[in-house]
Amino acid sequence: MDRYLEKDYEEKVHAPFTDNLTGLFNRGFFQISLDREVERSHRYGQPFTVALINVDSLYEYNRRFGHARGDRLLRVVADIITANLRQVDLPARYAGDKFAIILTKTEAKQALIAAERIRLAVEKRHGGIPTVSMGLTSFPRDGTSVERLIDNAKEALLQATIEGGNTINFFDKSEIPLDREARPRVLIVDDDPRNLKLIGALLLPLNCTVISAANGEDALSMTHKVDVNLILLDVMMPGMNGYEVCRRLKQSEATRLIPIVMLTALDDMDSKIKGIEAGADDFITKPPNKVELLARVKSLLKVNTLNRNLTSIENVLVSMANAVEAKDKYTQGHILRVADMAVELGRKMGIAQKEMKALRLGGILHDIGKIGVPKEILNKEGPLTPEEWEIIKGHADAGYKICLPLRKTLGPAVDVVRYHHEKTDGSGYPDGLKGEQIPLAARIMAVVDIYDALATDRPYRKAMPREKALEILRKEADDEKLDKEIVTHFIEMIDTAPL
Repeated sequence: MDRYLEKDYEEKVHAPFTDNLTGLFNRGFFQISLDREVERSHRYGQPFTVALINVDSLYEYNRRFGHARGDRLLRVVADIITANLRQVDLPARYAGDKFAIILTKTEAKQALIAAERIRLAVEKRHGGIPTVSMGLTSFPRDGTSVERLIDNAKEALLQATIEGGNTINFFDKSEIPLDREARPRVLIVDDDPRNLKLIGALLLPLNCTVISAANGEDALSMTHKVDVNLILLDVMMPGMNGYEVCRRLKQSEATRLIPIVMLTALDDMDSKIKGIEAGADDFITKPPNKVELLARVKSLLKVNTLNRNLTSIENVLVSMANAVEAKDKYTQGHILRVADMAVELGRKMGIAQKEMKALRLGGILHDIGKIGVPKEILNKEGPLTPEEWEIIKGHADAGYKICLPLRKTLGPAVDVVRYHHEKTDGSGYPDGLKGEQIPLAARIMAVVDIYDALATDRPYRKAMPREKALEILRKEADDEKLDKEIVTHFIEMIDTAPL
């Protein structure tokens, strides 16, 4: 990086340009470097890519192993990032558990390769605990201003986090230039090259892009690199068989909606039952009949298109939630903190997977209705008037109405949006529900949301100490306003976390 820029930064800021913990450039230096890169790219027409990297579940890692080990982990991740970049690229520690990179003279396709190298290196270094998520955006494809690029990268990173972590997400995923044609991508997985060639030839009339993988491990890796629309998956493969590949893909939030057709020479009922249990969408017996193969693939590609349209609408809601948080300077990071704590609490309580998804999405979307609340009210430093308080209270119903058209895909998360301010004694809003009339996920969110509000700075008061915030939760539980069992679990969880 330019030594003149480093010297100029030190003279103007009167502070080092590097981060004390990791040795990478700090956020301030990253910001002025990004300003300069935008100016230079405007002048010379050169592309570049910005990446934001989040260490997944660092809060939980610190809680389990302590902050000293957490700091060591951040240094290891910083070293991995540096080792997988060119000298002309600029890595920085952006904030807390986040890193940022400027990949100079790099378009989206090349940036994806570098990002995947980093993701895999982190995953291998600690056996997948923890992992990293990445949000990428490219100049000039996605934006031509510093503010737009940062916003895009944050939004892409948020979506990667929602997808379950250990994921790379572009701001506009539909335009990743691995294949610029808007043709569906079909991944064929088979350890026999002859089968790969045969099935690829049979699919020619569909005008789709055919991608192949020779084993289960390569197939899983490929789904992280390429936006796949459908998978034709052989069952009998050495190493990881098709059932296990299917199971892993369907368990991942990032890939669960990809239709999977299992190709098998096994025609017995037990084999099909195993496939159904793994999550397969359809079965075709090998060698496939051309007419049957084309009909089933065409049908499932239509299903995939419908699912993608629903997911795109879901992404719009996430962007709106991000916009709401940006309006309120006192709640930066609130939605992810609440979502993370709610999921951790749900895991501690052993709740069902469906409810866990509701906690993740509900945590991110729970305040989306505040998009209609004026910024002046959200940031008001004095007490709210009765009229202003009614406007604030209206956000639960407003958010519910925004999310309701996606009820089938959001599921119980919609209830979290509406009911997270209900009280078990019936004194909450908007419907005055009591006890178990309030859905479990909403009762969990109520506890976590109140704690985060108490433990962070707000316009009308400073953050409370942990013990004071927990004391208020205990009193609310004793007064039957919060679910006592949930509060007990939450306090146990917080008490075991490091200060």
